[in-house]
Amino acid sequence: MTAIAPTRSRVQQVREQLEDDILNGRLLPGEQVQVEQLVARFGVSRTPVREALQQLEASGLVEVLPKRGTYVSRLGMPELIQMFEVMAELEAMCARLATRRSDAQRLTEIEDALTQCEVQASANDANAYYYANEHFHQLIYHACGNPFLVQQTLALKNRLKPYRRLQLQMRNRIAQSLDEHRQIVRALQRGDSEAAANAARDHVLIQGQRFTDLMSLTARQPVARPPAGAPEAREMLGG
Repeated sequence: MTAIAPTRSRVQQVREQLEDDILNGRLLPGEQVQVEQLVARFGVSRTPVREALQQLEASGLVEVLPKRGTYVSRLGMPELIQMFEVMAELEAMCARLATRRSDAQRLTEIEDALTQCEVQASANDANAYYYANEHFHQLIYHACGNPFLVQQTLALKNRLKPYRRLQLQMRNRIAQSLDEHRQIVRALQRGDSEAAANAARDHVLIQGQRFTDLMSLTARQPVARPPAGAPEAREMLGG
């Protein structure tokens, strides 16, 4: 049984573990996800498992087939690269408009969020940094003053959540990410909308590159074996 710590919600922890299982090849593309097995594995009721699977469906990692069950999605690297490219442009647009439309209070909130990112980076906690990072980005989205843009940006961000979280496990990536956040904030403070847009765009494109690096590294290394009784692990990508 996989232990569930009390520091985060059960749904969140189940979702994060399943994200890692999918991205590291312990759950295979096209493989059916068995709810009862997850209930036994995590020692929780069916409700948090189902809610976690619903979140994974929203991010595109699993798909629900009527009357057939829940399956791991078959995602290819070209599709992921395309999504990161679009995400970079959406983030750039948000940062550009946020620079023009943020008032002093909004800017202070973004600066405070950057401080929280610095705190979590100092602790070298990839998960805690990810959530501080998520809050930082969402403040910039909402500061753009365009609800439709916010909606579209959040929708794609939810598809990329597990990939953006996993790339933070690359060596030195947290420190690099923090420096990129600082560049965005400095541009916001100067009122330089194009510099803010460029910094935000580069930040996401670098994330995409780090993710492809991570997947290439994972593909060259032996994949961790799954818990007893689970199917043998193979590479995540490759249909």
